[in-house]
Amino acid sequence: MTPAPARRLVALALVAVTSLAACTGGATAAPIMPSGGPTQGPTEAPASEPAAGPADCPTSPPPPLAADTTATVSLATEKGEIVIEVKGSLAPNAAGSFLALAECGFFDGVIFHRLVPGFVIQGGDGEFGRKPNVDMNLVGTGGPGYAFADDPVAAPYVRATVAMANSGPDTNGSQFFICLADVGLPPDYSIFGAVVSGMDVVDTIAAMPNSGSLANQALEPVAVTKATVTRP
Repeated sequence: MTPAPARRLVALALVAVTSLAACTGGATAAPIMPSGGPTQGPTEAPASEPAAGPADCPTSPPPPLAADTTATVSLATEKGEIVIEVKGSLAPNAAGSFLALAECGFFDGVIFHRLVPGFVIQGGDGEFGRKPNVDMNLVGTGGPGYAFADDPVAAPYVRATVAMANSGPDTNGSQFFICLADVGLPPDYSIFGAVVSGMDVVDTIAAMPNSGSLANQALEPVAVTKATVTRP
């Protein structure tokens, strides 16, 4: 299959917003890091066909998570555990999808493929980023086989924020990012939770070698070994 245009996460520059163009060959676009902070960021492209994930994973958008519902997702990684609190009140569409994919095993074995120190780490490409069959030429362009609508964003992108990468309005899939710092982003990326334990692990992953500008591709990628969902 031919992947769709690369997803993007666009940060505010010092005085203006810089738009992000898709890279050729399916590679992820990268942030430019001027003295004021990042201007561009995480990218993802949704799959146009169902991704090759676990057989019982959804291939169409799961139901939204009720606004009064929370859950915890523990991501065991090769560097330690990252615990994310997911809230339906923040982003029902994103929260419902993230939980459904975590519960079916979609994220198991999937790497954090993009590392931008001082900005974000990005993962969730279960189509091209799953060990042992990672395709480093396409990782960052895959998804779960569906896309879903944006949720309104009413919170800032602060350190430990977890949000969706996208390629424009209503193109969310499976890729997500974790903020390493308070970053100035427009409210275009659905915030569905926050890391409540394990930011030291996130920082360790962020410090791993990466290819630098323009792709910030992980050179020794760290994978999620197991995602576990706990519902109240």
